Formats: sequence, C-alpha cells, structure tokens
Amino acid sequence: MSLMSSIRAVFTLGRGVLQGLPRATADRDPIELFGEWFRGAKDSGILLPEAATLVTCSKDAVPSGRMILLKDYSDRGFVFYTNYESRKARELEENPRAGLVFYWAVLERQVRIEGGVSRVSRPESEAYFHSRPRGSQIGAWASKQSAKLSDGKRLRDRYRDFSTRFRREKVPLPEFWGGYRITPRRIEFWQGRADRLHDRLCFERADDGWTVSYLYP
Repeated sequence: MSLMSSIRAVFTLGRGVLQGLPRATADRDPIELFGEWFRGAKDSGILLPEAATLVTCSKDAVPSGRMILLKDYSDRGFVFYTNYESRKARELEENPRAGLVFYWAVLERQVRIEGGVSRVSRPESEAYFHSRPRGSQIGAWASKQSAKLSDGKRLRDRYRDFSTRFRREKVPLPEFWGGYRITPRRIEFWQGRADRLHDRLCFERADDGWTVSYLYP
C-alpha cells in the first residue's frame, strides 16, 4: 500500500460506522448500492478493494473458500476469471452455486452475495484475457492450477517454454481458461455500528424484482 493510500485509509477509518445503511425500501436496487459501497472502498485507500472470498461446494457438500478478484459487475451479476481445471472451477461445474464475501475493514462494511453460477461467453473471456499484461497471459498457459507441482523449477520451465512458443504472436486464450458470473439470488449488506448493534440489509430475488428486509445483527 502506498503512503497516500495509507493516509486515506487512516482518515477513512470509522466513516462507515457513522453513515449506516439506507432505509429498506422496495425500490432500492442492490446492484446500485453495491456500486456505491465499492466506489467508497476504492476511495478509502484500501489495498485491492476488489478482493473477495469465493465459497464453493463440491457435489459431496464439502465447502472450500479462497480469495479472488472481482473483474466486473452489473445487473447480470459478478464476474471473476480462473483456470477451468482448478479446484474452484471443478466444484462450480459439479455444483453451480457460490457465495462471495467482500469485507472492507476500514469502513466496517461487508457484502455477502449468493447465487447461481455460469460461464461467461468466450468473447467476454477473450476480451478480458487480452487486457492483462502479457506475462500474466503466458502465466495462464504455464500454470496447471490446483494440480500438484513437484518443484518451482517445473513451473518456471513451463513459463519459459510458452514464452518461446508465443514470442512472435499474440498469446491466444487457452481453452481451459475463462470467466464465471455469479447471478445473485441474495445480497446482504452489513454495516458495523457502535455497541455491536450492526445494520444488516438483505435483498432477495423475487419474480418481479427484489424483496428487502432488515435483519437482527
């Protein structure tokens, strides 16, 4: 974190506690509210405000979690990218439901998202893939994500081999790499408050939009 980001984070500390959550109204859009909070997290100086915990579950109901980076969000859902042969991807193919948790400690804010999961289109994956640094594109080819690795040299050798292979051409999108979109069925906003009397505002998908309610902390 840069010095300026650290200064911003210090001055932001506790600001969310003072602001609280808006009143629960049926016409409030949770994606818009997420956007407001996400921009606030970016402005606060937090390092990687787009980082979130992705929770998946195998077909045998064994849960697992890991950090991912949010790359896009809209009314259609929340998008991240990965190797389709990774553990997370295997679990999502077996059980296409997931949870996503953002926690911005400086603001004492948390957002929990639950919903179904589907792959994004190949053109979407290709557009994002080619927006990444070339080294990251080659790294996607080199890594057999989640597979056992005998030693670091093997990974470096694979990286060198693919660097040589693609040295005179645009790095193509691997067939085994791309994005997933979580289509939310439930979004909960948590705002820390004094005396542990936290605000919790829950949106649940309905046929004609969203139902909205407050929850006890």
